[in-house]
Amino acid sequence: MERSVLKFGGSSVSDFTKIKNIAEMLSRRVEQGEQLIVVVSAMGKTTDQLMANVSSLTSQPKDQELALLLTTGEQQTVSYLSMVLNDIGVNAKAMTGYQAGIKTVGHHLKSRIAEINPETFDHAFIDNDILVIAGFQGINDDFELTTLGRGGSDTTAVALAASNGTACEIYTDVDGVYATDPRLYKDAKRLEYVSYEEMMEMSALGAGVLETRSVELANNYNISLYLGRTLSNVRGTWIMSQTELLEKKAVTGVALDTHMMHVTISYPLPDNKLLTALFNKLDAGSVNVDMISQIINLEGLQLSFTIKDTDAVQITTILESLTEDFSALDFKINEAYVKISLIGSGMRDMSGVASKAFITLIENDISFYQTTTSEISISCVIDADNGERAVRSLYQAFDI
Repeated sequence: MERSVLKFGGSSVSDFTKIKNIAEMLSRRVEQGEQLIVVVSAMGKTTDQLMANVSSLTSQPKDQELALLLTTGEQQTVSYLSMVLNDIGVNAKAMTGYQAGIKTVGHHLKSRIAEINPETFDHAFIDNDILVIAGFQGINDDFELTTLGRGGSDTTAVALAASNGTACEIYTDVDGVYATDPRLYKDAKRLEYVSYEEMMEMSALGAGVLETRSVELANNYNISLYLGRTLSNVRGTWIMSQTELLEKKAVTGVALDTHMMHVTISYPLPDNKLLTALFNKLDAGSVNVDMISQIINLEGLQLSFTIKDTDAVQITTILESLTEDFSALDFKINEAYVKISLIGSGMRDMSGVASKAFITLIENDISFYQTTTSEISISCVIDADNGERAVRSLYQAFDI
């Protein structure tokens, strides 16, 4: 019997009417002979509300207690959906990450999936047609509940697809992957196909449709990903190996990351002890550094880097703690910047892309302060006020 993995995001299950409609669709797929593993997120803004509740109680919750609380959002959704499925005559079982055997390692709030035993599902499907799994969560070796961080439910779904040897369908409130955010540029094209590496770059650089880890996992295990709108007949986007794609454009998409912070630290001396302490603390706090540059001159050391704005509290704590041992340290955290990026696997074989991008920004009076490149991407830090204008200018310049 064919087995499929489907994932529904928080907006797709934000109310009971949507949950009931999804249950009806899943029932029809079971009637067609499928066994379904369905991964769900917390309903709507449930996670945000849980975090707001915590903020009203304490500013320094323990990580393990916060993880335990946050897992309750997805547990509500799996219970509701399973109840509806059984009510309409479909044998369904709700399972937490722990019950599904999702073993994790690492930080309580940013853990990674270490292992999933497919035999768990083979056994559960003996008496059930649908297994409804709580995304975003697992259990570590100390039997503590953990969460997988931003986009964790996508990662859960792809990991389950890998362990069960099937494709993964991810449903949300968008029609698929666009060349850029249609809210920023209304004529943006929807992509029918995109490669793993392009999607990873787009996700990492702020496209926001899929989390990078989930695409990387799909790439590692060659799991085809489908992204589409929940309960829509509009064709979405397939994400697959580059070798399966015929057309390689120089630029496939433009991404704007508004969820970033630019950090600059200054110190009157080039001190390797300071840098070692900084990066050890960043590693311990699971703070991911993106763009980074260093200048050493007669005025001393200046280091600039970008991080996600979700790490705002952690980075402030880290930098303030460094001043205890390095009293001359000065730092600035700027949230008035955004990152604009061009992505395209064709950049490997085509010259002049960077020059054209920089000239386009200059001609449109858009200043850029920091730049980084990879084989298939070019990124610049610019003023937040110029973000949308930069997207439109680059999209039109490269005729995406």
